[in-house]
Amino acid sequence: MISVTIDSPNLDLGAQWDDLVLRASSNVFMNPAALKAANDTQFARIGMMLAWHEGAGARRLVGVWALQRRRAVPCWPEVLEALPYNYAFLSNPVVDPAYVDEVMPALLSAVEANPRLPKTMNLMQFDAEAPSHKAITDALAARGIAPLVLTSSARPFVTAEFGVKRSGSTRKKLRQDWNRLSALGSIEVVNERRPAAVHAAFETFLTMEQASWKGARGTALLSHGHDAVFARTLVQNLAAMQCASVALLQVNGEAVAAQVLMYCGTTAYTWKTAFDAQFGKYSPGALLVDKVTDQLLSTPDIQAINSCAAEDSFMAQLWAGRRPMVDLLIDVRAARSLGYRMEAGRQLGYQLLRRWRNRMRQRRSAPSAAQPSKAAVGKIDDNARPALSLPVKPGGDRHRAEGERLGV
Repeated sequence: MISVTIDSPNLDLGAQWDDLVLRASSNVFMNPAALKAANDTQFARIGMMLAWHEGAGARRLVGVWALQRRRAVPCWPEVLEALPYNYAFLSNPVVDPAYVDEVMPALLSAVEANPRLPKTMNLMQFDAEAPSHKAITDALAARGIAPLVLTSSARPFVTAEFGVKRSGSTRKKLRQDWNRLSALGSIEVVNERRPAAVHAAFETFLTMEQASWKGARGTALLSHGHDAVFARTLVQNLAAMQCASVALLQVNGEAVAAQVLMYCGTTAYTWKTAFDAQFGKYSPGALLVDKVTDQLLSTPDIQAINSCAAEDSFMAQLWAGRRPMVDLLIDVRAARSLGYRMEAGRQLGYQLLRRWRNRMRQRRSAPSAAQPSKAAVGKIDDNARPALSLPVKPGGDRHRAEGERLGV
C-alpha cells in the first residue's frame, strides 16, 4: 500500500533519501537539503510530498515530490509549480521505478484531497523520458484528464555510453582552443568535492559571473541579494552531502572559467557556468565542460550528465545526446476550474508572444544567417547570451486550438 504525507522541507530524511536515490530516477533539485535551503532563506513556499510503501516490516520511502505555491501576479489564482524554486531545472519527482505506477496516482490524489492546496499544477521542464512521465499521463487519463502541453524541446544530455562528440568541426575547434590557451602557461582543471574547497570555488564563480554580461544585465546571482543568499545556502547544503562541486579551469593558477556541478545518484548536473571575458576567444566555458565531461564519465560513480540547458545552448555543440522535455499544465480534477482556465490563458498567451517575437528576430537576422562568415563556421560560442527561443513541434497551432477549446 502507498501512503502520502505532506511535510515541511525541514524534515530530515537522512538515510531514507540516500536509499531512495540509489533506486530511483534522479533529480538533484528535489534533494531535501536543497529544499531546506529554499525554505530556510524564505526563497520559496514549498510543500514536500513523501510517498511511503506500507508493506510488511519497515516503512520505506518510495517517492519525493516538492511543489512550490506561486501566483503569477497579486490577486491571481495560486498554482502548484513542480519546479520547487527558481534556479531549479527539472520538475520530475524522485520515484522508485518499482512503485511508480502506484506512487503517481497517490500523489495526485493527495493534492486533490488537501483543501489547502491549489488544484492547478505547472509541470515545467518535465523529463518526458523518465518513468514518472508515462505514469502521470496514465494516472491523468484514468481520471479523464488530458494535460495541456505548452512546449516540447530536447535538452542536451550525455551518458557514459553515448553523447560525446568525438569528431567533426566542434572537436577540431576544441583542440585548437586548448592548444592556444595552453600556450599562455600552465593549464589545469580542478574539481574538488571537499566542502571548504567548494565554498571557495563557488565564491570565485559568483565573482566571475557578476563581472560578465550577466552582471551588466542584472541577471547574475550577486545582482539580487536574496538570490545570492539562497544560492550560497543551496551549494553549502549540497556540498556538505558531497552533492555539489565547482570545477575551475585555471591558467597559471588563476581561474578563467567555472562550472557549478550538482550530483544525485549516478547523474551529474551542469547547473551554472561563468568565464572571464578576457579569455573569451578561447571558448573557456566550452573547454571546461568538455574536460569535466570526460573526467566525470571516466568514473563508475557518474553514468549521465544533465546539462540543465536549452536546446540551442553551447552544450548542444559538445554533446550529441538529447533528452525530451515538456512543459505541462494540469488540473487534478476532471472539471477544469476557473483558476486553471486563467492560468492556461496566461501561459498560452505568453507562448504566442514568444513565438511572435522569435519570428521577428529571425526575419531581422535572415540576411546574415543565409551567408555566415567563414570565421563563424564551427565556432563554439560560450560567450553568446542565451537565446529565449521556443522550440515547438510542427503544428504549433494546437496551442491556439486548445485555448479556444478551453474558452481562454
